[in-house]
Amino acid sequence: MIGSGFLATRLGSEFVPQLQEGSLAVQAIRIPSTSLTTSVAMQDQLEQFLLTKFPDEIESIFARVGTAEIATDPMGPNIADTYLMLHPLKKWTKASSQTELAEKIEQALAELPGQNYEVTQPIELRFNELISGVRSDLAVKVYGDELDVMEREANRIAAELNRIEGATGVKVEQVSGLPVLTIEVDRGAIARYGLNVEDVQTVIETALGGTAVGQVYEGDRRFDIVVRLPEERRRDLHALGDLPIPLPAGGANALMASLEMEDLSHASYVPLGSVAKISLQEGPNQITRENGKRRIAVMANVSGRDIGGFVAEAQQRIDANIKLPPGYWLGWGGQFENLIAARKRLELVVPISLALIFLLLFTTFGSVRHAALVFTGVPLALTGGVMALALRGIPFSISAGVGFIALSGVAVLNGLVMMTFINQLRAEGLSIDEAIRRGAETRLRPILMTALVASLGFVPMALAHGTGAEVQRPLATVVIGGIVSSTLLTLIVLPVLYRLAHRDREAAE
Repeated sequence: MIGSGFLATRLGSEFVPQLQEGSLAVQAIRIPSTSLTTSVAMQDQLEQFLLTKFPDEIESIFARVGTAEIATDPMGPNIADTYLMLHPLKKWTKASSQTELAEKIEQALAELPGQNYEVTQPIELRFNELISGVRSDLAVKVYGDELDVMEREANRIAAELNRIEGATGVKVEQVSGLPVLTIEVDRGAIARYGLNVEDVQTVIETALGGTAVGQVYEGDRRFDIVVRLPEERRRDLHALGDLPIPLPAGGANALMASLEMEDLSHASYVPLGSVAKISLQEGPNQITRENGKRRIAVMANVSGRDIGGFVAEAQQRIDANIKLPPGYWLGWGGQFENLIAARKRLELVVPISLALIFLLLFTTFGSVRHAALVFTGVPLALTGGVMALALRGIPFSISAGVGFIALSGVAVLNGLVMMTFINQLRAEGLSIDEAIRRGAETRLRPILMTALVASLGFVPMALAHGTGAEVQRPLATVVIGGIVSSTLLTLIVLPVLYRLAHRDREAAE
């Protein structure tokens, strides 16, 4: 069989063809500290902007912000999935295809600052995320220990990907930017007051996290009653700095007593601000691990070219221009990862399929020579399938791979019909040349009819343009091209090979 490396080099390769779903998805990613109220307001601005810019293309818009009550797809309130329901194509005025519309929407969204956007399709968005954990066609994963180093290298990789033709929506996974309340205890100060770290942490836990002081019953269910500071006080750094830390002489009850007193000057306490530094700092937004190791993903979509060729060029650029520090390495995910896994599976399945076909032919003829002659129809058919893909500009995919497997079985039928008849004529006493001539003439019509019927059955799939046609088209193209080439070459090549294979028998006669 023609090697997968040849197909990937000459035709390009992809996991599955990109479906045209008839709708688009725009994922808006804002800074991690964005509140839900602000995110909703920005989302409303985004939707009105798109409806104004593309009124003839977009029928309606709806969105999902943050995490639902049942968190099957957890994400923060700073992320929104926007779904664009489109009008029929005949009503469009600013684009002639869904791919062109997606490109124009991405260009228009550049006018809205403060957000990153990824334009894709609803099913494709979820499909990519479920398979590889990212929402893009390709993910370059940086593994290591230090988030700062990983983020720096990820930004360098993103810059390289942006220089490659076909790269769209290149972005680095957000791992920082979330404001974190940091309280650093001054150990020298608490030592002067006779306190320890546990005393300070107890007050902080009580004020911010809350302390259970009782339970309330509703039928058979029990709920804790938790006491803590009001939300406006918990957000006020100055109010947190005034939290009373009871001194050892006062005991633990001094804190509760001091919180209830209007004149706190008589309480035996010190303010939290005098024994700790309170500040808001930028902390990690998320820490993602894969196989027990930290990783940051550089995500990109591929448009206008096959993903196999894109990854090959990206790997060459990154290997030449980026040297990772010791202890850090790269991994490639997304659809490319699935393509590699499927290609390895095909490398096992295809030889087994071809071996079974040859075994059946050997069982039929009882001769390795005759089985090999009929089996020559397989490479002849595969050549036609490759040529058909190249003529239509369709890259090799799993759909095309399935077509090649199916074609291998169909391709031997014509040779089997002709070989069986020629052997029958030879058994009746005809000479080799006469048997070949009469066999080719007599079986010409059945072979042509068999090939014509088989190929015409795939024509609607090869020319279809409806939903799902992108997956059917490579399979049908491979089968039609292979059947045509196999039929023409079988009628010419097989008689010649049969004649050459029986030269020794003719000499003996």
